[in-house]
Amino acid sequence: MSKERIVQDMIARRRDFHQYPEAGWEEYRTTAKIAEILMALQYDVHFASECLKPADVMGHTADVKAEQKRAVEQGANPSLVRLCGDYTGLYADFDTQRPGPFTVLRFDIDCVETAESESPNHRPFREGFASRNPGRCHACGHDGHTAIGLALAELLKEDRGLKGKIRLIFQPAEEGVRGGYAMTQGGILDGADYFFALHLGLGFPGGAVYGGLGGFLCSTKFDAAFTGYGAHAGMEPEKGRNALLGAATAAINLYAIAPHSGGKTRINVGVLTAGEGRNVIPPKAYMKIETRGETNETAEYIYRRSVEILEGSANMFGLDLVIAKQGETNTAESSPDLAELVAEEARSLPGITAEPFRRMSGSDDATWMMKRVQDGGGKAVYIAVGAAISAGHHNEAFDFDEAALPVALETLYRTIKRLHI
Repeated sequence: MSKERIVQDMIARRRDFHQYPEAGWEEYRTTAKIAEILMALQYDVHFASECLKPADVMGHTADVKAEQKRAVEQGANPSLVRLCGDYTGLYADFDTQRPGPFTVLRFDIDCVETAESESPNHRPFREGFASRNPGRCHACGHDGHTAIGLALAELLKEDRGLKGKIRLIFQPAEEGVRGGYAMTQGGILDGADYFFALHLGLGFPGGAVYGGLGGFLCSTKFDAAFTGYGAHAGMEPEKGRNALLGAATAAINLYAIAPHSGGKTRINVGVLTAGEGRNVIPPKAYMKIETRGETNETAEYIYRRSVEILEGSANMFGLDLVIAKQGETNTAESSPDLAELVAEEARSLPGITAEPFRRMSGSDDATWMMKRVQDGGGKAVYIAVGAAISAGHHNEAFDFDEAALPVALETLYRTIKRLHI
């Protein structure tokens, strides 16, 4: 198959995945479609349920049977959906049977839990490939990442000169940093010599490539559930214990946590729901919160202070409190010499400017994988491929210039070829 046809298929697959976005741990259609393509290419496919341990899985709230049913209704192969079991995602191996390095690549497959824009100015809506799943939208580019991984799988299979072993991980639940830790703990990166992760956009212009990002923030995602006592707001207000007030007090004071001298910290209260009626003292309140820190020390500091504030607010209003951790990730730095190699290969592409390193202030649970490989003596990078975008990441109107897809594909392929010949 020609590279031109592979690129055309990559764009078509990206648009197909874009139409059927699936949130973390719900990606049954996506996983089944990936498996179908890789099996046809004769990759050795292993579903994530083969390696994941329930104790390592964070933030899994999906209704498995309902999501599997939806996936089949939206075109997934029923037998492949059943093979997924309780967990989505997979990894696939290409073993050349010739001595050489072991390289692992990670591609995230989940979407953002937001509705997609229906403005005629929004290209996916205008051209007919916008989300068909309410409250779900590929607003971060993971549809592109998945399509790149599948196109790379085709290029690698067609190259008869490669040596060693290559593993492609299609990871669920990156949003909320839930899936990376579980897959890492499953041991599928152990013994790797090289590891690659990649992201499109990130505020970098089209034609720019950064061989390795660093400065990832540690992050903890957690929920807080306040339980008080409902009462009639007019007749017996003194009998109520107001969960809404406790949660609101906590929200205001979470943003008052003092900065840390040891590095950057971040906090966000993304969701606060409470109340049952105008004349009812709210008996329940629910919050979704995330904290981030530049180092393990600062991350632990802001998370610990958050817990103290939540507990204090609950005590003030006589409420019960349950805190549940839903996701977590660490920090990591790209390996300098591998990042330089990526940049060198990217520079060989027409019209591309590339630098080996750039700092960023986001979080991604690929850092668990990077750290695992580096701790085992291997090298790891997180590559940024610039792309013009129509709106910021996680915005309902997000879309990216598909011209970035072949740049990402060719950069990965040329780098892996250098390592495996």
